[in-house]
Amino acid sequence: MSGILETAERLKAAGECSPRGGRDPVNQPMINSWTEALGDENPTYRRGIAPPAMMQVWTMAGLHGGRRADDPLGLMMDALDAEGFTSVVATNCEQIYHRYLAVGEQVRVTTRLDEVVGPKQTALGEGWFVTTHNTWYSGDEPVAHMLFRVLKYRPAPRRDAVLRPVVSLDTAFFWEGTSAGELRIQHCPSCDTLRHPPGPMCPTCGADKSDYVVASGRGTVYSYVVHHAPKVPGRSLPFVVALVELEEGVRMVAELIDAEPSVVSIGMPVDLALTRIDADLTMPYWKPAR
Repeated sequence: MSGILETAERLKAAGECSPRGGRDPVNQPMINSWTEALGDENPTYRRGIAPPAMMQVWTMAGLHGGRRADDPLGLMMDALDAEGFTSVVATNCEQIYHRYLAVGEQVRVTTRLDEVVGPKQTALGEGWFVTTHNTWYSGDEPVAHMLFRVLKYRPAPRRDAVLRPVVSLDTAFFWEGTSAGELRIQHCPSCDTLRHPPGPMCPTCGADKSDYVVASGRGTVYSYVVHHAPKVPGRSLPFVVALVELEEGVRMVAELIDAEPSVVSIGMPVDLALTRIDADLTMPYWKPAR
């Protein structure tokens, strides 16, 4: 922990990093796109004046851009990563605008580290709060400031990392089925079509009534991906996610377990493996057929 605090003190003492200029000057096409996206119909912004809240837009690095080598936020993130605090979530942002920007102005931004507080116990896990202060300049004139705070945390350990499904009126029967040890497939009684994932209406005939059939749980790998990155808390990488074509003709996505990625192939026979996560959730997985 002492290394984190030492890095924080060094970066704080360094003050503002070198400025990063915007790729383009303030321009009307970008203003038009931004106001249309937000539904802002203020006529002022049609006459060469930029909305103040667009300030950060003018210095975005772009898809292939990066941070300055002396950027304190990036350097502090690297130091926390090295200590195992690998996850990040923004907590709050406060902006102050000194004046409007006009079309043609070229804006640049600098960053300084304000404070690093921790370690703190949070609902997400143990972490550090990192606060930076950005200043935007037009020429030598400060035109806006932003206080930006993030939580850099070490995810709390979990026995499993299950993304819990959202259960709706259309999917409740499916999850009730897994809890009962069944793989239920939605069925249209009007045209006898099976469909998955479940939906409110039959895509074949448009009927809004449905029931289900219980599938055998046997199928073959139709397609698959091997997940190498990003890291998933509580999980070992890599793992396989397979799209399986069931004997009944529909296809279903789930993780393929009990098999090394190197042995998985298209057409591989698999069986359903239902795994109870807790009293409320049983997840479907695939496993190689015996």
